Amino acid sequence: MSAIELPYTPSTNSWAKEHTTQLAHGDIVVTPCQTAGRGQRGNTWEAAPGKNLTFSILLRPEHIPPSGQFLISEIVSLSVAGIVTEALASAGCHMPVKVKWPNDIYVGNRKIAGILIEHSICGQNIGHTIAGIGLNVNQTEFLSDAPNPVSMAQLAHREFELNPLMNSIADAVVRQLQNPSREAIHSNYHRLLWRNNGNEHLFSTPDGERFKAAIDRVEETGLLSLQLTDGTLRQFAFKEVAFIL
Repeated sequence: MSAIELPYTPSTNSWAKEHTTQLAHGDIVVTPCQTAGRGQRGNTWEAAPGKNLTFSILLRPEHIPPSGQFLISEIVSLSVAGIVTEALASAGCHMPVKVKWPNDIYVGNRKIAGILIEHSICGQNIGHTIAGIGLNVNQTEFLSDAPNPVSMAQLAHREFELNPLMNSIADAVVRQLQNPSREAIHSNYHRLLWRNNGNEHLFSTPDGERFKAAIDRVEETGLLSLQLTDGTLRQFAFKEVAFIL
């Protein structure tokens, strides 16, 4: 793996997409100043320059078919959650780190990291995957209208070195992709799934429908299966339903 450090860029995912032929499997594109970071649902990602991690990993998962692409999302989210858990624990903070479907990283009810995964499909194969990661590390004041951000420094009351965190996350992603055990990864994903506790929570759909449901499971395709109050099951794809915090 090698890292390409940019002094600033609108989006590391966009830069990686424009330079895929120059990047090998596992290469990292990182910047201390991302001016237009892209998040899920078209959101932007707030990151104070030099305080947080904003980077993308170029992956070439040729052994994973397009139908199994959610496995890559699980691997990336579990890698981020695992490294954050270890780093916080080393600083004496043992709060559980969870994965909010499909791949946000939460501590309690607060968002510590966002992940944006983009695939290029070539026929029957995934040509490449770009995994963009925004991790709140040392920022202690957030100015955007995001409702629930939190950083590692806020939780642990100390700062962290950025590059070791980034390298550990990238190493974990590449290592798990080498010979992934779908069953074990999917099981670990469910174990760390935020609000996967059997309790009902509020959800909303893009057309304004609001309802209560409990998480039943996440399919290997990434579909979220919810059990409604009357016992019926409904399945949702990404962007078809959202948690109400």
